[in-house]
Amino acid sequence: MRVWRGALLGAVLAAVAALAVLAKDPYAEECRNESYPPSGPRFKGNAPVYIINLDLPPSKRWDQLINDKKVQLKTLTDTMRGIMTAFFPSGKVVHILEKELTLLSATLPYPFREEIEGIAKASGIPLGEIVMFNVFYEIFTVCTSIVAEDKTGKLYHARNLDFGLFLGWDVKNSSWTITEELRPLTVSLDFQRNNKTVFKSSNFAGYVGMVSGMKPGIFSLTMNERFSIDGGYIGIFQWILGKRDGMWMGFLTRAVLENSTSYEDAKDQLTKTKLLAPAYFILGGNRTGQGCVITRSRLSTLDIWNINTNGGPWYVLETNYDHWEDPFVLDDRRTPARRCMDRITPENISLPTIFDVLTTKPVLNKLTVSTTLISVTDSRIETYLLGCPDPCNPW
Repeated sequence: MRVWRGALLGAVLAAVAALAVLAKDPYAEECRNESYPPSGPRFKGNAPVYIINLDLPPSKRWDQLINDKKVQLKTLTDTMRGIMTAFFPSGKVVHILEKELTLLSATLPYPFREEIEGIAKASGIPLGEIVMFNVFYEIFTVCTSIVAEDKTGKLYHARNLDFGLFLGWDVKNSSWTITEELRPLTVSLDFQRNNKTVFKSSNFAGYVGMVSGMKPGIFSLTMNERFSIDGGYIGIFQWILGKRDGMWMGFLTRAVLENSTSYEDAKDQLTKTKLLAPAYFILGGNRTGQGCVITRSRLSTLDIWNINTNGGPWYVLETNYDHWEDPFVLDDRRTPARRCMDRITPENISLPTIFDVLTTKPVLNKLTVSTTLISVTDSRIETYLLGCPDPCNPW
């Protein structure tokens, strides 16, 4: 218990420290060059590749992956439970929540209910804890996504997946506990039907929604959390209470990647579907001008920000704040990322140069789990596990 209270104190102290240096970010660095292929202390390895066979019954699709990763998944769910217990020491709230989440699983749509139940069975982890892991993305992510077009009209899509904000600061190791435990759960997935790829993604073992993915030759998609008073926790509670007319963010992106057949179709689904949580959907296609950030409330689309090389932006870059508003002063990854992108120009943009941008501090920070690079035209997706060695921003 002392560990988790200390972790919470550490997070508060980190915020206080950030307030003290508002005038200048002490850990920011100049835009990196020639950092690809990754190596050195920031590089923690390649995400292993697994095939998910969509021809199998949903309850069996994840068995091989979970068998390989069940120890790491159990470590993570135990940590999540420990953090919740630190906030509610009596254990009653945690017990009630796990009971409700177990019941919630029965209300989830096909095939997600069956897949989650299959993961619980294969891992031996209580169903409520697997459900909890699958709803956490609606609340606790901080990411950076970019879609850019080069001078020939070729599109590139990339993202940093940052996860674990305020979820257990390890003072001794200067790291977020959940972030460190998610890294060994990060995998590259090839979803196949009839032995042919339907889509590919970068994902966490045990999470059945999608956070980053590509329909080869057609479109690419990443999802960032949008901070809002009307946040994901409201949608989750409404779902538990029986109001289920919205869709989970990760389930929607999974459905779009699996079923949409064009950039326009994907865009239509992402703009019109009612959600449980506000979100940013960052979408890239295979033709000039096919790149956008869709800013969503739970109920409607607030804005569509498109690439427009005819006098408009040649790239779109989204962190976790509306692009027409200033970012939160303690979390400005946008400005340094834009500065680096502007130096590259359309003449020099490529997956390696975008990798330079995403691995420049503070775009790279203590919450960064991985970086994913996507070229739809080349049907190419790569995911690298990354860490941010000290000195480094906590977020």
